[in-house]
Amino acid sequence: MDRGFLKSAISRANWQATRLGTAGKVGCGLMVFSLVFFFAAVLPQRAASETLLDKARVMKAQLRSAPETATDGKVRRNPGLHDFYAFFPAIDSSPFWIKELVQVATQHGIEISGSDYRMVREKEWVLARYEMAMPIRAGYPQVRAFIADTLRTIPAMALVDLVIKRQGVESDLLEASLKFNLYLNAGKP
Repeated sequence: MDRGFLKSAISRANWQATRLGTAGKVGCGLMVFSLVFFFAAVLPQRAASETLLDKARVMKAQLRSAPETATDGKVRRNPGLHDFYAFFPAIDSSPFWIKELVQVATQHGIEISGSDYRMVREKEWVLARYEMAMPIRAGYPQVRAFIADTLRTIPAMALVDLVIKRQGVESDLLEASLKFNLYLNAGKP
C-alpha cells in the first residue's frame, strides 16, 4: 500500500511539473530557495538585530535620564572630544609649522612668491584657524608632491583652495595659488 501511494504521488508530481513549464519550475525553485534562505540567514540575524535595538533603547534612556550639565548649564565636554582637541598643536606653535611648510617647499623646489597670513579665532571655539594664501611657481608634479608632503608632514593643516594657471601649452611652469588652513588648539573658549 505504501509503495503504491508513493508511486502515485511521484507520478502526480511529475505530471504537475510538466504542466508548470520552465517558468513555473524556476518560480517553484525560487520559492524553495527563499524559504531555505529565510530560515538559514534571516531568522538568526533577527535575534542579533533585536539585541542591538534593545541596547540602543537602553542607551537613549540613559542619555535622557542623566544629561551631564555643568553649573552654568552647558553640557560638559566628552573625554573623547578632549582627546580630539589635544591632537591639534598649540596656538603659539604656528611659527614652527610655517617653518615646516617652507622646508617642504624648499625640498620640492617650489618658489613661493610671498604669502598672506591671517589668524581667525571664533568666539567659543576651541580651535583657531591660521589661514595662509601663497602663490607658487613650479611644475605640476612638484605642486602635487608639495601638497601631498605638506599634508603628510603637518596633519593639522588642510588644503582649502587651489587655483592653477599655465601661461601656454608649451610652458612647463605653473602659477598656482594655494590656500591652506592650519588648525591650532586655542585652549578653552
